[in-house]
Amino acid sequence: MTPRHLAITMGDPAGIGPEIIVKACEALSGRIAAGELRLLVIGSGRALERARAALAPGLAIPEVTAEQDDWPALCFLQAGPEGAPIEPGVLSADGGRFAYLAVEQGVRLAQSGRAGAIVTAPLNKEALNKAGYHYAGHTEMLASLTGVKGSVMLLAHGNMRVSHVTTHVALQDVPKRLTPERLRLVLDLTQEALLGLGIREPRIAVAALNPHAGEGGLFGREDIEVSEPTIAQAVRDGLQVSGPVPGDTVFVKLRAGQYDAVVAMYHDQGHIPVKLLGFNVDPATGKWDALSGVNITLGLPIIRTSVDHGTAFDIAGRGIASERSLIEAIEYAERLAAHRATA
Repeated sequence: MTPRHLAITMGDPAGIGPEIIVKACEALSGRIAAGELRLLVIGSGRALERARAALAPGLAIPEVTAEQDDWPALCFLQAGPEGAPIEPGVLSADGGRFAYLAVEQGVRLAQSGRAGAIVTAPLNKEALNKAGYHYAGHTEMLASLTGVKGSVMLLAHGNMRVSHVTTHVALQDVPKRLTPERLRLVLDLTQEALLGLGIREPRIAVAALNPHAGEGGLFGREDIEVSEPTIAQAVRDGLQVSGPVPGDTVFVKLRAGQYDAVVAMYHDQGHIPVKLLGFNVDPATGKWDALSGVNITLGLPIIRTSVDHGTAFDIAGRGIASERSLIEAIEYAERLAAHRATA
């Protein structure tokens, strides 16, 4: 069975999206030529051509239209009309506009079945809002475009898989958003994602919100009154769920393979352990020179994976950004799309 195209959205053309896309396409060119992988890049043609000419002049990425019946294995779709040139590293409303339009096109193609999944390069939230698209990020935008209210962010790096009860909210608002309904949704979607990744009997741990899981109520009662009964009901329903496990040990146990995923309560609780392991730091310079990790949005009617890093305006256009996270995001999208096609 010939795989459907994966739609690769460029994100903000002023960021590192264009160059990591070109590098990834070149690195995967053997698989593309063999018919194992099909990629459709969506974004700014000018930005893509600038990156292609600088980094992979021998790579052909022909432009297509959404209406064409037969796309080549590697091709490009213009997200919208080009305005003034978008310069690498320069924040602009036009960069935010292109980021939104690329995702919008990708979502439409995935919903219609022409794309098997979408893989997103990074956008800049300030540029997105300057363009009039008032979203906190990709996750919220995708939920709006697909009409979904209960999406969930899952980060993955090796065997470190972490889903989140809350993400882009103030820390003071986290306790009130920890409800039995939200926690159960996150558990169910995490279970479904793990099955989609080929894990037959997923083991999930729920991280405690409070230190020592509340220490019998001394440090808060959310873990006792919300998490414990929700976990108990999930276990009765057949899920393998543990917790709440104190946050200072649960990720060590995850890394040791005692669980297949952890449900984190808030953004930094889940992001810090994954990014700490995913960023490779050069000890000679003290700078990170590569990173690994994938962001997967659960609960959507389409498959979406993403790089786990930002636009990196400070190095954009220099050709030094690593494509590793994007390649991993493509590979995750492939696995999830293949599972959904046979489910």
